[in-house]
Amino acid sequence: MYDIIIIGGGTAGLSAGIYSVRAGKSALILEKKTYGGQIINSPDVENYPGIAHISGFDFANGLYEQATSLGAEFKLEEATKIIDNGETKTVVTDEAEYECKAVIIATGATNRPIGLEREKELTGAGVSYCATCDGMFFRGKDVAVVGGGNTALEDAGFLSDICNKVYIIHRRDEFRGDESDVEKLRKKDNVEFVLDSVVTEILGENLVEGIKVKNVKTEEINELKINGLFVAIGQVPVGDIFSDIVKLSESGYIEAGEDCYTGVSGVYTAGDCRTKEVRQLATAAADGAVAALNAAKAI
Repeated sequence: MYDIIIIGGGTAGLSAGIYSVRAGKSALILEKKTYGGQIINSPDVENYPGIAHISGFDFANGLYEQATSLGAEFKLEEATKIIDNGETKTVVTDEAEYECKAVIIATGATNRPIGLEREKELTGAGVSYCATCDGMFFRGKDVAVVGGGNTALEDAGFLSDICNKVYIIHRRDEFRGDESDVEKLRKKDNVEFVLDSVVTEILGENLVEGIKVKNVKTEEINELKINGLFVAIGQVPVGDIFSDIVKLSESGYIEAGEDCYTGVSGVYTAGDCRTKEVRQLATAAADGAVAALNAAKAI
């Protein structure tokens, strides 16, 4: 019997583990892939308070080492179900079942696909959702980044240092990301903004060879010859498998306020899977702390 089981080993989950054990509670962190979450792929994190620069890997590794050294257990297992037994909960994974007094769901979010025909088929053959993971495969080649937020801008900046040409395709006439990043990209000779535009088709048989891009205002369609298409158009929350126990918003996020309480006794949520306005490392860590302390207080 654990005091608290945390589902998800990203920033929110690991932070919850740290605060759980510091509150004197036993904690088990369940993660289906590897610790760290999406930030582990970021080459340079520069927006976390108190840390001017750190790689996503080092940041995640520091959280993991801190949580486990304090006494939190960590298992690479995928949680598939939560059973509400009243005062206790059972968390079912692909390998076992665990009992606890409280659960914190910190499953985060995953990359949103464009939804184009053959997009899934060509993933790994020119279509990618992680520039830092796959960018080196396109050294000296022409690529495109789809998106208008900070992730898209960061991806474009990273790729511009290793690729011959980088197109940034965004459906609006202005980017949603930080203006400082936009200005940095404007000054690069190998970066071209393709605004008011959407990708309508991926070209190529076994590998990406190009894309068709439609201007949403003029409806003109142009063809860009590229070798890589990097998709950065937002996130899809990972929490629908728990919809039988917690309430989801229309967008699929787990409904909970700033106290991270889902309204179900003993069940909390933290991080990018929670309904909230701002999803950043700092807010994920804050959620983890709040969820853990409230769970510890309740049990």
